[in-house]
Amino acid sequence: MAEDTESPKINHSFLRDYVTEADVISTVEFNQTGELLATGDKGGRVVIFQRESEDFGDIGDSGEYNVYSTFQSHEPDFDYLKSLEIEEKINKIRWLPQQNAAHFLLSTNDKTIKLWKVSERDKRPEGYNLKDEEGRLKDISTVTSLQVPVLKPTDLMVEVRPRRVFSNGHTYHVNSISVNSDGETYLSADDLRINLWHLGITDRSFNIVDIKPANMEELTEVITSAEFHPHHCHMLVYSSSKGTLRLCDMRASALCDQHSKLFEEPEDPGSRSFFSEIISSVSDVKFSHNGRYLLTRDYLTAKVWDLNMDKGPVETYQVHEYLRSKLCSLYENDCIFDKFECVWNSSDSVIMTGAYNSFFRMLDRETGRGVTLEAWRESSKPRAVLRTRRVYTGGKRRRGDVGVDSLDFTKKILHMAWHPSENIIAIAATNNLYIFQDRVSPDAHTQ
Repeated sequence: MAEDTESPKINHSFLRDYVTEADVISTVEFNQTGELLATGDKGGRVVIFQRESEDFGDIGDSGEYNVYSTFQSHEPDFDYLKSLEIEEKINKIRWLPQQNAAHFLLSTNDKTIKLWKVSERDKRPEGYNLKDEEGRLKDISTVTSLQVPVLKPTDLMVEVRPRRVFSNGHTYHVNSISVNSDGETYLSADDLRINLWHLGITDRSFNIVDIKPANMEELTEVITSAEFHPHHCHMLVYSSSKGTLRLCDMRASALCDQHSKLFEEPEDPGSRSFFSEIISSVSDVKFSHNGRYLLTRDYLTAKVWDLNMDKGPVETYQVHEYLRSKLCSLYENDCIFDKFECVWNSSDSVIMTGAYNSFFRMLDRETGRGVTLEAWRESSKPRAVLRTRRVYTGGKRRRGDVGVDSLDFTKKILHMAWHPSENIIAIAATNNLYIFQDRVSPDAHTQ
């Protein structure tokens, strides 16, 4: 029979771009050495990638990241008292400092935080006296001699086991977790409260910040992010939807409702609009590695604050100022409420944050200049060079410029991570994870 020329053809482009909601990556985090990289998604899964050993025969090749382990961290749940569904989406992942051969990480959804142990096993015991090869108990009367069990080599197995479950600590949705520098405690923050937990105690936590008013009608702001200082275990910072930062010192008071420092940028009355409070909301706050500065991200800008100067930010970087004229339409499609993250490089000299159209920005603090780069499939090919992009806002248009009206607001870079000691970055773009590295020089900036 002749081939039917009218037979339908599969649209592979559509299948490639089709994304299920459960596969969308919701958090990315390197461990302290950078050898492991964990991602969490909206389906409650955690995928851990491990860096392969370097190939010394290939100059500049620092090893690729391959899947190390995948496990289901959270399942959908239901709050029967409030008749609310609890999503399985992983909001944050944080690694604990490594103490032995095993690795530990914290993962959280809106309500429950879990501590996981990740370990390897390449040997198995054999020669039990009271168990057979399948692990079943033997009849004691059949045991006529004793033998010493031995460990026999076997294929490498990666085991992920839950060690602690920290639940019932939050009434509202958890937006942040941060491991303390003492290695024993961590904080978790929701919209109105911040709790301090001990890693070994699951049934109680200590409330250190509570901004809930007696009358909820008087509520004017919520907590958006919180983090411990990288070196001082008594210091933490949290940001709010009003664009303020509050530095707390637990030595002064166990309950940190009274902050030790307030960081706030004075508002220009002439530029105030309906959207002013929405776009000033801080979506992420990060201490610098040296602990001297704070990096924050609001909707249009990234700002650097000096802990010794609370009058205002010492550096302000425009991320996508060209969207200011589009705020009305961004409000209507809810994009104005997107929460972009920001990260430092290992030397605190470059900051990185996300944007729309699969774009992300790198900002050099020394020169004050920024570059817009694009995470797309072509750039994920081995040895491909990242493309520099520019959004056309007026004046002379160059080849390759993208118009503001042509931006795809469904392709947003919200989550990212920077290797703790090298110029390697991990970018989450919907269900894709891109890992880029600077192969030129370890001291050069990734471009």
